[in-house]
Amino acid sequence: MPRPRKTKAPPRDPRDAIIDAALILAARQGWNDTTLADIAAEAGVTLAHAHRHFGSKAAILGGFADRVDDAVLGGTGADLGTEPARDRLFDVLMRRFDALKPHKDAVRALAAAGAADPLALACGACRLARSMCWMLEAAGIATSGCRGRLRVKALTLGWATVLRTWLRDETEDHAPTMAALDRLLRRGETLEGWCAGFGRRAARGDAAVA
Repeated sequence: MPRPRKTKAPPRDPRDAIIDAALILAARQGWNDTTLADIAAEAGVTLAHAHRHFGSKAAILGGFADRVDDAVLGGTGADLGTEPARDRLFDVLMRRFDALKPHKDAVRALAAAGAADPLALACGACRLARSMCWMLEAAGIATSGCRGRLRVKALTLGWATVLRTWLRDETEDHAPTMAALDRLLRRGETLEGWCAGFGRRAARGDAAVA
């Protein structure tokens, strides 16, 4: 009887391997003590190969942020358009926490490293603002114009606050995180230029961005 032929696993995306290696090392030894050579070795690639995909440690973190954005946006459906705007944004941001959950130790280490490095913190804030722009759009909330920019800025600052709660939250149902996020979004409804946009988009019934 012929033996079944073994199937080969599909080749792993080297970018994902490098990002995963960086997250593993950040959790294990801290981000500031992790070098690009460490990351390449952990990923099983040469330093030249790592450089071909990412020009710096910051670029690797940008790749991680892109991956999280993609995970959230990929799960956004048109059914969100029937919910109130605050509920839509709540759902989108909780899905972002779900995407971050497997890497919580690494995110904790990255947050600690950012607190000790003002320049890295400023760069990270710019990248976070871009992600928050996409999160608002995924919830069907406009980000263009002066009001849109205010919404992005407010959500970026608010997300950083809720993230700290999430990093301390070890409960199964994430009740403290959900409560903190709900408080943030309720406060956001009182901000001029944010609440008005919520109401108009909801009234038009705009579908969420996928």
